[in-house]
Amino acid sequence: MSALDLKLETVTLERVGDHVLLATLDRPEVRNALNTQMGFDLRDLWVELYRDPADIRVVVLTGRGDKAFCAGGDLKERQGMTDGEWRIQHALFEQMVKAHVDCPMPVIAAVNGAAFAGGLEIALGCDFVYASESARFALTEVTLGIMPGAAGTQLLPRAVGLRRAKEIILTGTPFDAAQAEDWGMVNRLCAPDTLLEQALETAAKIAGNAPISVRQAKKAVTASTQMDFKNGYDFEIEAYNRTVGTEDRHEGINAFNEKRKPAYKGR
Repeated sequence: MSALDLKLETVTLERVGDHVLLATLDRPEVRNALNTQMGFDLRDLWVELYRDPADIRVVVLTGRGDKAFCAGGDLKERQGMTDGEWRIQHALFEQMVKAHVDCPMPVIAAVNGAAFAGGLEIALGCDFVYASESARFALTEVTLGIMPGAAGTQLLPRAVGLRRAKEIILTGTPFDAAQAEDWGMVNRLCAPDTLLEQALETAAKIAGNAPISVRQAKKAVTASTQMDFKNGYDFEIEAYNRTVGTEDRHEGINAFNEKRKPAYKGR
């Protein structure tokens, strides 16, 4: 079974073109809130994309409807949970986050509405973010007696800087899409009716590049936030050398010299 064969209850999967997977958080009646089942579904999706991506080269992640990408954790489901039940559910979300950031191919968030708390953390776990001009963002956990627990304290400072991240997290104050772009968290603002089109267009451009090269480059760029320059560059060289012996490297050079579009096969 590959990721394309998964039967998910809260996430709808759709192949777009030859190599792009569109994954839609699909609980619009509750603003795509993250419940236990969505935790299982997202965890299983990222795990299967790691284990057997088939021919998927890029994922676009969005939410159903025009109100919310994901409103955060489903607090109605959490009402009345014991401390033990809460921790068990959160352990699932931790698995989901770790599997997400380990996804080998690029994941683009197309944030179509509110991305609050865990919803913003899911977006931050993607490689980059396109957002509707009407999108809003917040990490509201401290206003609810908890704190970000889906890597928000790790990913947000990497996106907006340490001081800005502290202000966002410690106040819990929402901010708009223009601010998110200005602070470096969002790559591109889009009109609501063109958001998905633009995200899929970028995904198709990435999917047209050599997939081993893309995956190796993603790993090396991610490593740059975790290592000093020397070790990071050593990591880059190892990743680079993985591309040298591939058929795609020969195809890319031949296509350039023959003035034609390369046909990459991922090997």
